[in-house]
Amino acid sequence: MKTEMATADQIKSLIRSHFSDDIERFTTVALQLAAHEANQGHGALAHEIRQIVDKAKSERGRNVLLKFPQELHGLALPEVPQTPIASLIVAKDLRNRIDRTVHEFRQQHKLKAHALSNRRKILLIGPPGTGKTMTARVLAHELRMPLYTIQVDKLVTKFMGETGAKLRQIFDLIQRVQGVYLFDEFDAIGGERSLENDVGEMRRVLNAFLQFIEADTSDSLIIATTNSPRLLDKALYRRFDDVLYYSLPDDGDKQQLMENIMGSFLPSEMDWHTVIPEAAGLSHSEIDLACRDAIKQTILADKQKVDASLLSQMLRERRDTHQRLPG
Repeated sequence: MKTEMATADQIKSLIRSHFSDDIERFTTVALQLAAHEANQGHGALAHEIRQIVDKAKSERGRNVLLKFPQELHGLALPEVPQTPIASLIVAKDLRNRIDRTVHEFRQQHKLKAHALSNRRKILLIGPPGTGKTMTARVLAHELRMPLYTIQVDKLVTKFMGETGAKLRQIFDLIQRVQGVYLFDEFDAIGGERSLENDVGEMRRVLNAFLQFIEADTSDSLIIATTNSPRLLDKALYRRFDDVLYYSLPDDGDKQQLMENIMGSFLPSEMDWHTVIPEAAGLSHSEIDLACRDAIKQTILADKQKVDASLLSQMLRERRDTHQRLPG
């Protein structure tokens, strides 16, 4: 009876440690259960429990899931991207520099042997929808790391000192938990320090960011994006290992992008001379949406292939909408 009570207490302890996220306590109790089963002559069960624990500890070391402090919930969005680099349609020189970042990260041990470091802090500049966020997802996928998107607009608060404190917590996590950290819409804290409408608190936050990113020695990849490079403080640029400029797709990129998206819905003969001009001025993401609209209309019409007139119409609709937007 005493032995049964001990097991019951261990099971209750397992449940409590699970719901309180106390991994170390959970592991300890699980191993105690394994020892108990071994003493009862259940060697196979004891061995299986130990194997489960050992495997979990090993996987936790390789694929740690970021647990933000409660006060940072909603500030960072974690994900495990499944976007391969082949999906990224950008200019050749830009693709080469992205490939270089991946190659240096994978071969960083060779660089460290010569007291050199790989590219880890990247600034992405360009119009909305041109592939900046997608690049972060691609890098996370290629490097087999989770992506954590920092919601910069939520980082900035009206309370004195609170923004800087959150920024410190984020960089503590970057140091402690390896991953790709994306500071999206970075303009919110990266504004020129001399702007007349800038407040003292924001200047302090920007100075803090400059100090944090310069002092960072983690194994993580830090990416910042902006649509408005004019608003960025020039001191930011030299804190990054590389600055990548994105632009709207050229005609070749547009065709490749549409071919990739439509896949099996692409007819063997497509009148690209008619279609391509309809995508004038559209970003990668707008072309993506137009192609998906055309695919949906094709499916609903019980057809197998997207015809040029339908795709042209969807692109034209996106272009008209884009031209009506303010600014």
